[in-house]
Amino acid sequence: MMMALVLFLLLSFTVAASAFKPPLKRNQYPFQQHADTSTPDHIPPSLFASLERLSRLVDITYCVGTTGIVPPFSCVSRCDEFPTLELITTWNTGVLMSDSCGYIAVDHGTTSKPDIGNIVESKSQGVIVVAFRGTYSITNTVVDLSTIPQEYVPYPSPDQGGSEPPGGPKYTCRNCTVHMGFLMSWKIARTVILPALEPLRERYPDYPIHLVGHSLGGAVAALAALELKVTSGWDKMVVTTFGEPRVGNGGFVEYLNSVFELGGVGRPIEEQAYRRVTHVDDPVPSLPLSEWGYRSHAGELFISKSDLPPEPSDIRPCVGNTDPRCIAGSAGEPLKRTGQVFAEKQAQDAPVFTGGLWDIPSRFKLWQLFFAHRDYFWRLGLCVPGGDPIDWGRDKYPDYSNSDEL
Repeated sequence: MMMALVLFLLLSFTVAASAFKPPLKRNQYPFQQHADTSTPDHIPPSLFASLERLSRLVDITYCVGTTGIVPPFSCVSRCDEFPTLELITTWNTGVLMSDSCGYIAVDHGTTSKPDIGNIVESKSQGVIVVAFRGTYSITNTVVDLSTIPQEYVPYPSPDQGGSEPPGGPKYTCRNCTVHMGFLMSWKIARTVILPALEPLRERYPDYPIHLVGHSLGGAVAALAALELKVTSGWDKMVVTTFGEPRVGNGGFVEYLNSVFELGGVGRPIEEQAYRRVTHVDDPVPSLPLSEWGYRSHAGELFISKSDLPPEPSDIRPCVGNTDPRCIAGSAGEPLKRTGQVFAEKQAQDAPVFTGGLWDIPSRFKLWQLFFAHRDYFWRLGLCVPGGDPIDWGRDKYPDYSNSDEL
């Protein structure tokens, strides 16, 4: 039954894309050429260690709504791997399309060290963690990616329990729309999250805040981060998402890139305040379809290896919103040919993917909702001891960490 649904949805997405996709002129290639040579071809080991740790933190969110998480920080999954965390609260808004689950915790660290001035703070300094869960239902995931866009206002209106910021806003979101289901999820979750964060901010004024989310949780984390940063003034913030879907249109993407200073070149990747981690076979980062007006934002870190486990050399920092070396390179056969042409122009110096991997665009690989969409350092999404059984018996990752990462 589920496989039949996936095949039906695959056909539906294909037909929709064909129906709404504007025709391309011959020799007109749908990608941006990035000539910047300062971008490294892989991430440093310390950032790899931070992302791997965050993937386990977001995996714990799948205990919310099932077996649960209890103070001080205990669950049947990976909680014992984080002895310095203190649970503040959890939330679970239900199982409908606007569902949102997650937890807030404080990582008190091991020692008290001063701020070293980096965006990604020291593990020992202390961090406020807000983790957003993805949806359990594969059906809901696909349905969530099929709803209509809604106008986006970057701060809550008075009838939503908020007020416009005094004076003119620093950032302006022009002609912005976002996914209706994602926005509704955040509107519901914010009634729990914002009241819980304010006393933590007063109690731990030097602690940065880290938002992390997987799948639907990544989209909600994006909306939460924008409100916390623009309206509430949380400046010391890092956002990390795994398999985040497209949240809004081009106007929204420009707004998010501006707020988090994404899309530029020459800035050390470790100082990037928003890390959107994608996987080579994951369809969700390419959904909802661009033919429906949705766009991807910058800040992408691309896992190019299909199988677990990846290594630092398998994760590439991407440039701009649609780097053809990354998830945007899965646009199908036309881009495969484009990559060949581009490689020829660069005398084979450009690292491009032209193998059979790209023959089926990632956005149409809906069966990978069960696999690649969950394969971010570990197979995410199952609250059992040791995580998903596919990870049982796997060795831990090498200790790539240093004192500069969460």
